Amino acid sequence: MGDSTGEPGSSMHGVTGREQTFAFSVASPIVPTDKTAKFDLPVDSEHKATVFKLFSFAKPHMRTFHLSWISFSTCFVSTFAAAPLVPIIRENLNLTKQDIGNAGVASVSGSIFSRLVMGAVCDLLGPRYGCAFLVMLSAPTVFSMSFVHDAGGFITVRFMIGFCLATFVSCQYWMSTMFNSQIIGLVNGTAAGWGNMGGGITQLLMPIVYEIIRRCGATAFTAWRIAFFVPGWLHIIMGVLVLTLGQDLPDGNRSALEKKGEVAKDKFGKIMWYAVTNYRTWIFVLLYGYSMGVELSTDNVIAEYFFDRFHLKLHTAGIIAASFGMANFFARPAGGYASDLAAKYFGMRGRLWALWIIQTAGGLFCVWLGRANTLVTAVVAMILFSLGAQAACGATFAIVPFVSRRALGIISGLTGAGGNFGSGLTQLIFFSTSKFTTEQGLTWMGVMIVACTFPVTLIHFPQWGSMFLPPSKDPVKGTEEHYYVSEWNEQEREKNMHQGSLRFAENAKSEGGRRVRSAATPPENTPNNV
Repeated sequence: MGDSTGEPGSSMHGVTGREQTFAFSVASPIVPTDKTAKFDLPVDSEHKATVFKLFSFAKPHMRTFHLSWISFSTCFVSTFAAAPLVPIIRENLNLTKQDIGNAGVASVSGSIFSRLVMGAVCDLLGPRYGCAFLVMLSAPTVFSMSFVHDAGGFITVRFMIGFCLATFVSCQYWMSTMFNSQIIGLVNGTAAGWGNMGGGITQLLMPIVYEIIRRCGATAFTAWRIAFFVPGWLHIIMGVLVLTLGQDLPDGNRSALEKKGEVAKDKFGKIMWYAVTNYRTWIFVLLYGYSMGVELSTDNVIAEYFFDRFHLKLHTAGIIAASFGMANFFARPAGGYASDLAAKYFGMRGRLWALWIIQTAGGLFCVWLGRANTLVTAVVAMILFSLGAQAACGATFAIVPFVSRRALGIISGLTGAGGNFGSGLTQLIFFSTSKFTTEQGLTWMGVMIVACTFPVTLIHFPQWGSMFLPPSKDPVKGTEEHYYVSEWNEQEREKNMHQGSLRFAENAKSEGGRRVRSAATPPENTPNNV
């Protein structure tokens, strides 16, 4: 690779080939690059990285990536820390099946509200503050688990800990502001997938911590309480790291850039309006409710399911259950990459088809898991189900950043909240009463996944089309510029508040796939009619 000396800002520093990396890059003439920006990675006109170097800590893009997924993973560990210890906790607190089911619902219900709030926080204050403060403020609730004495306390604390899952929204928002749209599927999928992996890590970590404490002399009913201090301290450590090392945007923190006039200071009412009036938002809320939602529900019941159905030891059931969450290491990134790959050849229409195929397949494997009669069959079905559900999550958030440039945070928050709402509803219906056995609940949950994936066929972007319909032929409304700039009124455009949307529209033209496109609207031209 040629030397970048003499071309300061050509952004080839850090891509010299002298360090071993795992990189995916954008190599499209459609994506304009900024040759004057001085970053460790090559960037586009928004200063978003066009290269994803997995094992790099290049500032600010890759450092943000690692801070984001690790903090999110920490929250997953604490939210589901109780699940693998339920066989012990239920004896100590005299929990019934309904109590355990209600606690599972509570654990994912808390973040329905917090994810909505986090979306607004990201849009208005930036993801760094949102992530850091939520992680640190939720630490006391994790410590509180050590002091519960009855079912009511157990359910309440799990509800409160669940608020921290809103870090998912800051995670996805952060990645969308740091990386180019052609690789956003892979980046969002990897960040969220590795974060979700905390659901698998905790299935291994908590039984091990519990066993170590027991061997140190503690009783069983004391050991599980002490074990919760481990995830509690992880919250404090990660909160401090995010606050001190994180950065909102490629060019700096949001508050500083707003003071300089480089970033428009938006209003909550405006961004909320554009989020809730875009019908695509609500379809993604439903879709995510039955991809991420079913994953959260499964995290709560899978260890207990194998423990009770196949009479396994607690540690063995935990290892099998951990494989469900640990599949996030590659399944969710694979879903995002599949979406990026489909977009390379077929544009946005390819992304939509990839999402439908992957999520439907996951639903069918869930049905198989519910009907499995042997341990081997159940394990195989569980792994395939986990791959489908988690890859569908990656494919979903490979599309969400394109729904709106202005209201990205709110839409990400609503979609994320949809995952928690779907999980709570599913768990309440299928896993919180004696009406269904766990295996019957899994079967019907799979049927719901397949049914709730059909609405993806209704998503249509005028500039790119849908699964079955081509893009609009209107020379104005069928352009990326019109779609994104129409979120700003004439007065706001006169103040140049729409410039970020124009740059995003320019970088998003690749979503047209291989089809030949007309010349792009010059940056100084904007639609006159909204």
